[in-house]
Amino acid sequence: MKEKDFNFSIEDIIEIAEKAWEKIMEIYQTDDFGVEQKDDESPLTKADIASNSVIVEGLQKLDINIPIMSEETTEVPYEQRKDWEYFRCVDPLDGTKEFVKRNGEFTVNIALIKNSKPIWWVTGVPAQWNVYFAQHDIWAFKKTNKWIQPIQVKQKIQSPLDLVMSRSHSGEKEQAFSNWVIKLGYDINKKPVWSALKLCIIAEGKADIYPRLKPSMEWDIASAQCILEVAWGYLQTINKESLDYNKKNLRNTTFVATSSVKLYKLIESLC
Repeated sequence: MKEKDFNFSIEDIIEIAEKAWEKIMEIYQTDDFGVEQKDDESPLTKADIASNSVIVEGLQKLDINIPIMSEETTEVPYEQRKDWEYFRCVDPLDGTKEFVKRNGEFTVNIALIKNSKPIWWVTGVPAQWNVYFAQHDIWAFKKTNKWIQPIQVKQKIQSPLDLVMSRSHSGEKEQAFSNWVIKLGYDINKKPVWSALKLCIIAEGKADIYPRLKPSMEWDIASAQCILEVAWGYLQTINKESLDYNKKNLRNTTFVATSSVKLYKLIESLC
């Protein structure tokens, strides 16, 4: 699958993601993660740095002229990036806290953005050896070490609704949201999950709702959001706006992701 403007394919991006997670898993098997604290008090490990190096080098080899925005590289001033037509949005290790805890719920996220909208998306799950990927207006897929198959959100709204929640960001707002959903007359099955994997789980039909009631960064969800949407899922901010990329402020507002527009509208009527 190739975009006419490029001489590389989404399969090339998948290959880069897989090489990055090989580095991640090498470190995952050791006793030395080299954990440091960044200015925002989030953790940084050897795996974040190694994965970022592999991804940046690989993407530059594919096309040196397309800029890269990564969590682990110096932020480019808005005046310099505001006119970008294309750029690659990268989170080399989303879910570093879960990596340190060794629970396997961390991802590698790479998205190709055109005019503020993603057109190719890859989210790899290193500990599970899975890759979710999609291309605009085509289909979303899941690749394992045995097969590649198309994925799609749940086709019916039925009780209990599977609600994926962050392991680290749950609190009073999330409980209030759960109570709103219960008012719809559905039972709730809460699934604590970390990282962009939450959106991928909805995309493959294994969950119904994900409320993100605290801010996130563009690279946290760029790839997984669009895998969800190509799989016929739905995501909208609390302010009833779509999420654009390469904003002046790279922080996203809060949002709700669901398996359908209909389910979102039901929830919106009560919130």
